[in-house]
Amino acid sequence: MLMLIVFVLPILIDNEKDNSLFLNYMFIALFFIGIFSAREKGFVIASMIMLTLHLALRAIRFGDNPYEFYTIERIVIILNLVLFIIINIRLLFRDQEVNAYRIIGAINVYLSVALVGAFGFELIQLFEGSSIQGNITFVGHDQDYKEFIYFSLTSISTVGFGDVYPVNMEAKMLSTFLSAIGIIYPAVVISKLISFSSSKTQKDL
Repeated sequence: MLMLIVFVLPILIDNEKDNSLFLNYMFIALFFIGIFSAREKGFVIASMIMLTLHLALRAIRFGDNPYEFYTIERIVIILNLVLFIIINIRLLFRDQEVNAYRIIGAINVYLSVALVGAFGFELIQLFEGSSIQGNITFVGHDQDYKEFIYFSLTSISTVGFGDVYPVNMEAKMLSTFLSAIGIIYPAVVISKLISFSSSKTQKDL
């Protein structure tokens, strides 16, 4: 689901100029699945509350009324993603066991941080009027997701093609933060998983 949202959905949005509903369905599905990732009661309740808020805000925006709370929607998405990251990190390092699920969990966290960055840049743009510029064209609202996720991914992966760049201090600091996470997080996860694997090997011996 995350791979589709991060890597495929931007292409679909770029080719089909009106994919707002599909984009929103995908995020609702992601957060719904996130509820089942939570093992502890507190996280399950928090996930359900965030999903309910998410659904309510979407219903208001796409319903037959003149109101919308787009900025609040973005804040709720970021909070929901942060909760999703916390849940996955707790699952990632539990039981000191190394298997395919741990690798998938590590990738989930990495892509979720990229999504937080994308909506963070959008939030900065909503408050400040600009966040990133370059070889991009902003259409407005959901259609701009492809531009923000692209820059977020190039920041967290430290690729930095240079075709898109931050234009104010808030966006610069967020871009730098993502780059730092992109360097530190894989190193920490790999070292922890190797440590767990070595401990298990020694116990088996």
